[in-house]
Amino acid sequence: MSSDTSTPFFTLHESAQDPDADIWFVEPAGFNAIPLDVFLAPQDSPATEKLRAALAPLLDAAPDDAARQQLIAQLSAGRQILEALREAGTVHCSVGLHRDDVGGGTGGPLLLSLLTLSWRDIALAPPAITAARAVASSEGHTHVEYVELPCGPASVSETVRTPSPGSGLPQQPLLQIHAHLPHPAGRRLAILTLATAEVDHREHYRAILGQVAELVSFDDPLADVIPRPA
Repeated sequence: MSSDTSTPFFTLHESAQDPDADIWFVEPAGFNAIPLDVFLAPQDSPATEKLRAALAPLLDAAPDDAARQQLIAQLSAGRQILEALREAGTVHCSVGLHRDDVGGGTGGPLLLSLLTLSWRDIALAPPAITAARAVASSEGHTHVEYVELPCGPASVSETVRTPSPGSGLPQQPLLQIHAHLPHPAGRRLAILTLATAEVDHREHYRAILGQVAELVSFDDPLADVIPRPA
């Protein structure tokens, strides 16, 4: 995972013009958003029908019925994970896929990660106090930093956890890097989390999350550039 010092290139998502949006952020290169509203739509909804149609070629391409059933089971397990994330306040989720080129080569293995944005309701407090409380009240957080970002005070921390045996997830350490970003209104906390099993690459993933947090805004950064629809 090499660092890129070239001029940043941004693509605007349609949600940037959402009149109800209350946070803006940049998704790094190599990440692809998971459409939570589609995957978690009710079974009889039009969105679910479109999802079934999109997945049909994939299921039809399975070599046999056993492989097809395994794929269906994996999709079901993925939906359960997304449901758990949604229940925890997650509003955005994207999968990162990067080539491991630390050794100087270009044919290294692919590295997976998961970037999420979640909201947590909190008691009214100044943002600086909320940023400190976010990590002080949680166990197992290390590499704690308190930083002043363009969007306000924030705290950054790390946790390394192993999924419980009954979770259905691989029993290997999972690195989670968190950025706790208090909303200026004082009643909500935005949490950016970058999770990966590639614990040895923590410095690179920490840099990625730091770049995302640095560009978060609670005020529409496009208000003076692109008029919002009425």
